[in-house]
Amino acid sequence: MQWNLTLADRRVAKIVKKIRDLPGQHLFHYVDDEGEQREVSSGDVNTYLREISGSDITAKDFRTWTGTVLAALALIEFEKFDSEAAAKKNVRTALEKVAATLGNTPAVCRRCYVHPEVIESYMSETLILQIEHERERELRDHVAGLRPEEVLVLAFLKQRLSNKLI
Repeated sequence: MQWNLTLADRRVAKIVKKIRDLPGQHLFHYVDDEGEQREVSSGDVNTYLREISGSDITAKDFRTWTGTVLAALALIEFEKFDSEAAAKKNVRTALEKVAATLGNTPAVCRRCYVHPEVIESYMSETLILQIEHERERELRDHVAGLRPEEVLVLAFLKQRLSNKLI
């Protein structure tokens, strides 16, 4: 698979081009101190993520979070639906949008990369991404680095899942 990528930072673009031009099937390679070409595997990335975070996370966790946020944002853009068929069509359209971003099929995105609570709540007309200002500030203090839309999705999921546990 070949992707076209446009980078505004010339220095980064030059580095990525050098990496891309290394022979082999994988995008990320490096040349070690002995001059040997080494590939960066998903295992290497996941090991690195665990080391720097101190948690048992993987790259899939990041893809799942991204897919969940993208799906929630896509679904709230639709106007209120008037039938189950219209709702399903909206879900399908939202998943196609997520799939295009993640480079998967809509079915894979739904099964593996979108939290089911987002779709379930949309279908039951309870997908609401609004929180009080105080709650947003509290969440921001605890999860630094999240974008505003991510804070909204996180608050929504925490609320929905805590309600199901009660």
